[in-house]
Amino acid sequence: MADGTIYLYFQNKNDILVQFFSYKTRQVFSSFRKEVDKADNTVGKLRNLIRRHLEEFQSDMNMAIVYQAETHQSIRLFEEQIKEMSKMYLDIILEIVEQGQEEGVIRKDLYLGLVKRFILGAVDEVINTWLHSGGKYDLVSMADPLVDLFMRGIGTYKE
Repeated sequence: MADGTIYLYFQNKNDILVQFFSYKTRQVFSSFRKEVDKADNTVGKLRNLIRRHLEEFQSDMNMAIVYQAETHQSIRLFEEQIKEMSKMYLDIILEIVEQGQEEGVIRKDLYLGLVKRFILGAVDEVINTWLHSGGKYDLVSMADPLVDLFMRGIGTYKE
């Protein structure tokens, strides 16, 4: 295929990336939903979501690099896609947290917006650290420690 032929389907290189992002987003979030739905309880759902998230990034390091680079820039080509992805992810987390509150395994006095961003931010930072290491360790092995940290916290503080 001649180089120019691709522009019959896409406006420019940025359009190719936007279309790739949109396609990959649908694919990834479908797998997130399937994994979350496999579990019966809050901890299982959270574990499945985080494990699947880390598996997706570990399985395609190039996609992980593009995603992390794009989401951490102040000027983003994919602003709308990033907002959509964040909302979908935060909605899944909210669903899990609310179920946890109903089950009595997550405190009811938490600011839900903060909890959602705490989880997303921690997962994001684990992925960044893995990328900066050049993928030198098993990213998915961080899923269980993350879930443990989310569910038990870091301290023994009691009022």
